[in-house]
Amino acid sequence: MNEKMPSVEQVAPVTAAIETRSIDWVPMSERTGKPWSLFPLWFMSNANVTTLATGMLGAALGATLLSSVTAIILGVAVGTIFTAFHSAQGPQLGLPQMIQSRAQFGYRGVIFICAIVVFSLVGFNMFNQMLGAEALTMTTGVEADGLWYFLISGVALVLAIFGYHWIHTTQKWLTLLFLLTFGVFTVAALATFRLDAAQLSFEGSNLTGFLVQFGGAAAYALGWAPYVSDYSRYLPADTKPARAVFYTYGGVFVGATWLMGLGAFIAALFTNSAPLEGVRDAADAILPGAGYWLLLAALPALIAVITVNIYAAALELITIVDSVRPLKPTRRARVVASSVIAASAFIGSLLSTGEFLDNFGSFLVILLYVLVPWTSVNLVDYFFVRKGHYSIRDIFTPAGLYGSWGWRALVAYAIGIVAMVPFVVTTWYVGPIAEALGGADLALFVGLAASAVAYIVLARSLDLARERAVIAEQAETGEPVAMVDPAG
Repeated sequence: MNEKMPSVEQVAPVTAAIETRSIDWVPMSERTGKPWSLFPLWFMSNANVTTLATGMLGAALGATLLSSVTAIILGVAVGTIFTAFHSAQGPQLGLPQMIQSRAQFGYRGVIFICAIVVFSLVGFNMFNQMLGAEALTMTTGVEADGLWYFLISGVALVLAIFGYHWIHTTQKWLTLLFLLTFGVFTVAALATFRLDAAQLSFEGSNLTGFLVQFGGAAAYALGWAPYVSDYSRYLPADTKPARAVFYTYGGVFVGATWLMGLGAFIAALFTNSAPLEGVRDAADAILPGAGYWLLLAALPALIAVITVNIYAAALELITIVDSVRPLKPTRRARVVASSVIAASAFIGSLLSTGEFLDNFGSFLVILLYVLVPWTSVNLVDYFFVRKGHYSIRDIFTPAGLYGSWGWRALVAYAIGIVAMVPFVVTTWYVGPIAEALGGADLALFVGLAASAVAYIVLARSLDLARERAVIAEQAETGEPVAMVDPAG
C-alpha cells in the first residue's frame, strides 16, 4: 500500500505527543474529537487584533460605524459560507485541503494554488508579527522589532511543530482568556462610550468605504478556506457534514464579526488611530492602566493565529514539493517545512516597510480574487460532480484517476479570473464595468458563477461511472476511500 495511506490497523490515537503526520491520510483508528471543537478553534483564529484591524478599513475611507458594521456582517456572512463547507471535507476524506484539491486540479496542477496560499499565509503572518511587535513595544517601552519578531515566531513555530491536537487544545483555553479580557472590555466600552449620532446612520458615508470593508471582511473569512479541513481531518469519518459546517461557520462568523465590529467601533471613537493605540486608549479611558494588560492579553491570540498559519502553510509547502518529487510525509518533513515558513515571515517582516501595513486592505481584496475560482471549483466538484466519492490512493498517484494536470479545473479557474477582471476594484486598478457601476465590486459573485458554470460544463466529459467502479473495488479490498454523501 502507498506509504501515504497507512493500514487501517493502527494503534489508538496519540494526542499528547508531537504530531507524526503531515499530508498523508489519517487512518480511522486515529480519528478522534467532537465537531464542536471546531467552534473554539475558528473563533479564536478570528478573535485577535489582526481581525480588529480589518474592521477599521471602512472607517479609514470615511464609512460611518453603521455602514462599516453592515458591510462587516454581510462580508463575513458571505465569505464564511465557503470556508464552512470546505470544513465538512476533512472528516470524510481525512486529508489536508490542498491534497484533496488534486482530485480537481491534478497531482501537479495543484502546485499553483498551493503557492498562492503559501504566499498569502506568509503575508498574514508578517502582519500578525508586526502587530505583536508593536504590542510588545508599547507594553515594555523597548523598540526591538527584530527581537520581538524572533520571539513571536519562535513560540508560534514550537506550537506548530507539536501540531494538530496541541493547536486545538490551545485555542480552547485561549477562548476563555479572550472572554475574560476582550469580552469584558467590549461590554465596558459599549456601556461607557457615546458616539456621535452621525456614526449610527448611513448619512455622510460613502460607497467606496462600504465596498472596501465588505471586500476585506469577505476575503478575511474566505481566507481560511484553503486549509480549513486541515483542522477537521482527524475527526471521525461519521461526523455529520452539517455539524462540521455549523460549528465552523459559527466560530468564524462570531469571532470575525465581533472583532471587526469592535475595530469599527474603536475607529469611530478615535479617528485615524492605529489599531493597538485605539485599543489601549479605549481601555485606559474605561479604567486607567487597563490598556497595558489588555495589550498583553492580546499577544497569545496573535501567536496562536500565527501558529495556525504556519502549520497550514507547511502542509501546502510539502504538497508543492511532493507534487514535483514524491517524498515521505514524515514528522521531520513537517518540522522542516514549518521552519521554512516561519523564517520566511520573519525575514519578510524585517525587510518590510510601513507601506505593507497601509496596503493590507488591498492585499485582502487580491487574496479574495485569486481564491474565489478555486473555492468554486473545489466545492462544485465535491458536492455536485463527484458527490463525495474519491479514491485516496489515486490522489497520491500522478498517473491515477485524477492525472497530473486537471485541465478542466485549471481552465475553469482561468475563466473565473478573466471574468472578474472587468469587475475588480483595487488600489492599483479598477475594472471598466466596476467603474461604470460607481465603484461597486461584484467580482466575487462573477468569479464564483463563472468558474462554477465552466467546471460543471467541462466536468460532463469525466467518466464518473468508471471512477466510482474503481473506488467501489478499492473499498472492497479495504483501501481507504471516500464514499459518503456530502449532503448527509
